[in-house]
Amino acid sequence: MHELSVAMGIVRIAEKETAKARAKSVELIELEIGTLAGIEFESLDFVWPAAVKNTVLEHAKRHIHKIRAKGQCVDCDTIFEMEHLYDACPKCQSNFKGILQGKELRVKALEVV
Repeated sequence: MHELSVAMGIVRIAEKETAKARAKSVELIELEIGTLAGIEFESLDFVWPAAVKNTVLEHAKRHIHKIRAKGQCVDCDTIFEMEHLYDACPKCQSNFKGILQGKELRVKALEVV
């Protein structure tokens, strides 16, 4: 379960940015997580309380923006939504594609006090 290490990384980012802003805590954290980022959202929810305990994020509201994966076929240039990395192009069935979005894992915004 690597979601705990992901959550701890998010805590480190929030603590660093909170210190830069000379704030004491975070009221809201917004995350962008792509559906191909390899994150199990239920597992992240499970480990979150333990990861943020006694940190600037302990009482923060958390908003996760899920980014649907999209790929572009190398053979026919079709842009299509993806559920899995191995999804084929729906138009020509080619497996050669570029990932346009869906692998994101970022802290989008922090509201600090």
